[in-house]
Amino acid sequence: MTGATHPELTSEAILASVLESLNDNKAEEIVQIDLRGKTAMGDYMVICSGRSSRQVAALAEKVTEDLKADFGILSKMEGKETGDWVLIDTGDVIVHVFRPEVREFYQLEKMWLPAGATGKPTEQ
Repeated sequence: MTGATHPELTSEAILASVLESLNDNKAEEIVQIDLRGKTAMGDYMVICSGRSSRQVAALAEKVTEDLKADFGILSKMEGKETGDWVLIDTGDVIVHVFRPEVREFYQLEKMWLPAGATGKPTEQ
């Protein structure tokens, strides 16, 4: 796809692009959380880890580049400078890329997953 108008641009299409980018670039422990009906901030949240600050920043950069190339989406990104926790806001999909110890500290999965859910990584 190129940056033309995309009538098929849905939150599911954005989510699929994000997941593909993260998988292709070796993100670890990717978890997707369906936020529809729970909050107005977005339809999905994706949480993943990179092994180092450098990989966290690179993963975030690649996701934003892929979304721009695929759909013309200009995502907002915060935290890339430190590489501990990068937040990417695509509008419909919120992406968190963490170093493992920072992810463990904040435990976002526990806050957003339904009661009893394990937060196991998605199968791709």
